[in-house]
Amino acid sequence: MKSKLPSVPYLVWAVLFIIIPLGLVVLFAFTTADGKFTLENLMRVGDYTAVLMRSLWLSAIATVICFVIGYPLSFIISRAETGGQNLMIMLIMLPMWMNFLLRTYAWMTILEKNGLINRFFGLFGIGPFELINTPGAVVLGMVYNYLPFMILPLYSVMTKIDKRVIEAAQDLGANTMGVFSRVVIPLSVPGITTGITMVFVPSVSTFIISRMLGGGGNLLIGDLIDLQFLGNAYNPHLGSAISLVLMVIILLCISIMNQFDTSEEDMESMIL
Repeated sequence: MKSKLPSVPYLVWAVLFIIIPLGLVVLFAFTTADGKFTLENLMRVGDYTAVLMRSLWLSAIATVICFVIGYPLSFIISRAETGGQNLMIMLIMLPMWMNFLLRTYAWMTILEKNGLINRFFGLFGIGPFELINTPGAVVLGMVYNYLPFMILPLYSVMTKIDKRVIEAAQDLGANTMGVFSRVVIPLSVPGITTGITMVFVPSVSTFIISRMLGGGGNLLIGDLIDLQFLGNAYNPHLGSAISLVLMVIILLCISIMNQFDTSEEDMESMIL
């Protein structure tokens, strides 16, 4: 009989940092300040539907842009020589070694009215443009910070695609688009679903990016939750209710994406 002792630390970690915090969120969401049961907190979440829809919309746009950029880039990296792959992956990961806030502050400097972009356009007598405190700036911040989360899972899956499979498809008469649509894309579905999930989830719940690049006019659901816990309108019960609704939405999105996820062996058998 195997000992259960090695699993004890993981169980303690899960209880302390997952189960108890989630339990407190649920408890606060369904209680009032004096501890009485209520559904009012969840009903008030409907007042912020516009903020929630804005968060979902901007996060979806950022996820699509990350996919459009990350998919071909991941394929190019996966087909390069080993040394070239390591170099390109390092360059992609290099910004991640810097503090998240510093990276976002850098974009504030670039996008502000007297920033580098407006100064460049000023050389030609153009501008200044309103680049910061816009939804576009928020999406740009999401794409810049979360693009590696799209590239890495795609790259890890694409490196496992045997070059002989692609060569066989070409020998059988498939053109470039045929190889991509019938071989590369089906075999990379697990990386696609993982990349979309890893970009969408932190994007929809972010608050630093929207606060620093979006200004007060582009409030997202993460900012709203932050204000309920740390702002002047301190209301942890409403904040917990909003967090609970957001958690349910994220879980639904993940479950939908999992419906499209297929194991590598199944995809290969379908192609064959």
